[in-house]
Amino acid sequence: MDLDYIINHLGETRSDYFNAVSPPIIQSSNFAFETLNDFREAIANESKATIYTRGNNPTVRILCRKLAALESAENALVFASGSAAIGMAVISQVQSGDHIVCVQKPYSWTTKLLQNFLARFGVSHTFVDGRNLAEIEAAIQPNTRLLYLESPNSLTFELQDLEACVSLAKKHQLLTCIDNSYASPLYQKPIEYGVDIVIHSGTKYLNGHSDVVFGVICSSNAIIEKIFHGEYMTLGGIMSPHDAGLVLRGLRTLPLRLERSSSSAEKIATFLSTHPQVESIVYPGHPSFPQYELAQKQMARSGGLLSFYLRADTIEVSEHFFHQLERFLLAVSWGGHESLVLPTAAFHRIPGQADSPLPWNLFRLYIGLEDPDWLIADLERAFQSCLNLEIRQKTIPDRKS
Repeated sequence: MDLDYIINHLGETRSDYFNAVSPPIIQSSNFAFETLNDFREAIANESKATIYTRGNNPTVRILCRKLAALESAENALVFASGSAAIGMAVISQVQSGDHIVCVQKPYSWTTKLLQNFLARFGVSHTFVDGRNLAEIEAAIQPNTRLLYLESPNSLTFELQDLEACVSLAKKHQLLTCIDNSYASPLYQKPIEYGVDIVIHSGTKYLNGHSDVVFGVICSSNAIIEKIFHGEYMTLGGIMSPHDAGLVLRGLRTLPLRLERSSSSAEKIATFLSTHPQVESIVYPGHPSFPQYELAQKQMARSGGLLSFYLRADTIEVSEHFFHQLERFLLAVSWGGHESLVLPTAAFHRIPGQADSPLPWNLFRLYIGLEDPDWLIADLERAFQSCLNLEIRQKTIPDRKS
């Protein structure tokens, strides 16, 4: 199906909405029926009928159709957050006594789901290096039901070979589930490799304007129907029609935004890769990335998220570098119009907490829609300030000597 048709026209039957070019938001919690038979037919087909917005809503349904088509999936469900989508996708496929194999260093709330929540109900898990197929296979147990992937992850961007992982999962009769937030449906299509369930934190690229929190599950009709009648209707982690309308607006510019963000990130990655105050960069779209060939095989591009290690002897130098940046906002999310920085030094020296195992000289950048040269000038100014700081520190006499 053509991308332009999906984002601009799919699901938008204008004759139903007074020929409006932009579908109106059906901000109604309840829907009425003329006859008992109409009501009975809706109850019998609740996943498609509009009875109560907790289950189905016309505006939300348009969004689901577009997102499913973008992922080459049969169907989709949207949720109030990415973590809700992750939780319901995983919970729907396991029961007490089951086991999950999950890649190392997934999204933090995926870790908490496995370690803190599902463990309470007798669901065990094993974290594995997803780059190593033999390690994945060695972790599979007789009670393993699900192989959970995140390729790339959202900090150091380790990839899994999707084709090989799917083949392995089918050999052991496992379902596969992937968080595809990093690449977006435009730059990676896991279902085309045979992955069963694809999840997105739609807060990121899919909405793209930093004003909606939502998540999506894309899968087969059978799996989506199972989740709809189970976890979705029972737990009620729904997306509002108003938020769905905002995301429909955001999808109109998804290809343009991704193109701008990706092109700018590629330029900034090249700048960082040769800078003397950078130890190394971590970006699947750069030839220095250890899994570059795999990234080229299964991803169209690498988007706007990259990391780098600052050449810094102390955490104070990392902190100094961060404080010199003026054009990157300190924030945890990404995928919007604004450029962001997340220094791992922030996870050290938190009162009452142990220091993070992450090194304090790692910086994650999200490159938004600003002029990349404007952002590079800001980075260069911060690098120069760090260099001047180090020179001053080396030239100040040791008072103890």
